[in-house]
Amino acid sequence: MTDRPELQKAIQEIVDSGFTGVQLRVHDERGEWAGSAGVRELGESAEPPVDGHCRIGSNTKTFIATLVLQLVAEGRIGLDTPADDYLPEFGLDRRITVRMVLQHTSGVFNFTGEFYDDGTFAPGIPVSGKEWVDNRFKTYRPEELVRLALSKPARFEPGTDWSYSNTNYVLAKLLIEKVAGCPLADEVQRRILGPLGLSGTVAPYTQQEVPAPHAHAYYRYEEDGRQKTVDVTRQNPSWISGGGDMISTTQDLHTFISALLGGKLLPAPLLAEMCTPHPKAGYGLGVFVQNTDDGGTIITHNGGITGHAALMYSTPDGSKTLTAALNYVDDAAMSLAEPFQKATQRLVKEVFGGSRTEQAASTD
Repeated sequence: MTDRPELQKAIQEIVDSGFTGVQLRVHDERGEWAGSAGVRELGESAEPPVDGHCRIGSNTKTFIATLVLQLVAEGRIGLDTPADDYLPEFGLDRRITVRMVLQHTSGVFNFTGEFYDDGTFAPGIPVSGKEWVDNRFKTYRPEELVRLALSKPARFEPGTDWSYSNTNYVLAKLLIEKVAGCPLADEVQRRILGPLGLSGTVAPYTQQEVPAPHAHAYYRYEEDGRQKTVDVTRQNPSWISGGGDMISTTQDLHTFISALLGGKLLPAPLLAEMCTPHPKAGYGLGVFVQNTDDGGTIITHNGGITGHAALMYSTPDGSKTLTAALNYVDDAAMSLAEPFQKATQRLVKEVFGGSRTEQAASTD
């Protein structure tokens, strides 16, 4: 493995900015580099494992979009067919197509809560504070999350705007299960994890454990006027469902994104559709498309889920990748969102020459 002191320095700076630990893996023209910094557990001295398991949050959406597009390639789903044709039980607006679900242009309310442009917030299920901590082992059925979202006003008319909504990817999960006739975990194993040898990746439903080895995730909240910090590594991820429940490693995320963009999982026309961005946010079908400072392009999806975060970046041909797992002490104010942004920009610049558009770190 090549010696990359500048990468080790970059991840140490992330730890110094407030994160508990970082695992980073880079594949580029200089070869492969993997390293870690910080601690795997508060109060301990052991560093995070270089390739530990991590809750990957919204990187899950890229896996789900890939499965939907594979079913499109087989003629079993129509990209511009109303989603209601496949999921009639919800009474979805007939104008919402499968494409709109994957691209976040459906307008469907986000069941984890909606932030509006005027600064107001419409809550969904509990996703922060003591209420989330107390509910973190509860089982939510995906249908329940969708019905909650559909009981709220749509954010906009289908296809007229863009807004990130976890509900879209719970719908996509249910769509896959309906068409394939089996649980999502079985389909992702058969179509992606098995063929690519992704032995460190899990699509859980209600399982609470993160497989060993792993770093720990934490959440800080207030109770009776006092700050409490709890270990939330164990939790029931059904609260986020297809919006972000998967577990993976930096090695598996590298293998997945490089295979996807290298054309091993989708036919070229559908891969091109996946990587065609909506003008408002640069979101394709399950991926963000960003420009670098030197005129290049990178394909990415990041994820954050209560004390864990995952980064996944690649050149459009899959030849150069950056994957990372971060663990930290999360809180309702998302006080590490700004350091996360800066850390991500620093890493991307180091590996790809910088990026002009950034994603926020959020519980999604």
